[in-house]
Amino acid sequence: MEINPGDILKLKKKHPCGSYEWEVMRTGADFRLKCTGCGHQIMIARKQAEKNVKNIKKPLTKKQES
Repeated sequence: MEINPGDILKLKKKHPCGSYEWEVMRTGADFRLKCTGCGHQIMIARKQAEKNVKNIKKPLTKKQES
């Protein structure tokens, strides 16, 4: 699964603030995710994050904007 910093992940379970979407801040053996609803940041193991992802939104690149 190709996940890069800047991607928005939609997870299966929602955060207590009500948001399902998380921004990827850092990748590696684990991910640092930031809730798009309230800004809370968490560290989560790669295996657990990949298991709980429903959808990945890629950020717009300059080629896509043109």
